[in-house]
Amino acid sequence: MTITVRPAQVTDARAISTIRISSWRVAYAGLIPAAVLDRLDVEAEAQRRALQWEKYHTDPRVADFVAEVDGAPAGWASSGPCRDDDGPDRGELYALYALPEHWSTGVGHALMVAVEHALRAAGYRTASLWVLDGNERAAAFYQRHGWREDGTAKDDDRIVGRTGVAPLHERRRVRDLAEPLTAG
Repeated sequence: MTITVRPAQVTDARAISTIRISSWRVAYAGLIPAAVLDRLDVEAEAQRRALQWEKYHTDPRVADFVAEVDGAPAGWASSGPCRDDDGPDRGELYALYALPEHWSTGVGHALMVAVEHALRAAGYRTASLWVLDGNERAAAFYQRHGWREDGTAKDDDRIVGRTGVAPLHERRRVRDLAEPLTAG
């Protein structure tokens, strides 16, 4: 098995959407109501992602990566400037997902290496990310990679929208990018 990571392009929109939605449906089962997960649509998301690609990437600090296993897309990660009000000088890991069949194979680690390199290259000394409360698998992955909870939490309704489902509770993790990457 050969894992490679490369910068993502607009032509990866469908693969990225497939990776994200497939991962969500498995990782968030029992954490996000099935009605929300069931309404996720790869084609609609891929089309939206492709249409917004240029707008999303106008800031040169935004970086998207696709991990491939033996040449086939298996994971995706995205990072850039922190979107939190208290983090204008901090980078943010927006997303890191792998197809469930590639969990615990090194795909996530390879993406983490690429993201942290991009954040450092963009001039960030620290970075943050958000983890859905109860997503212990992700929390453990980030913990192994040196990302520590900082006590900040939020309720995010962007995903659930007007479904009547309560906002998702997320907890923030931060990382000093001067520290070396700690896990594989």
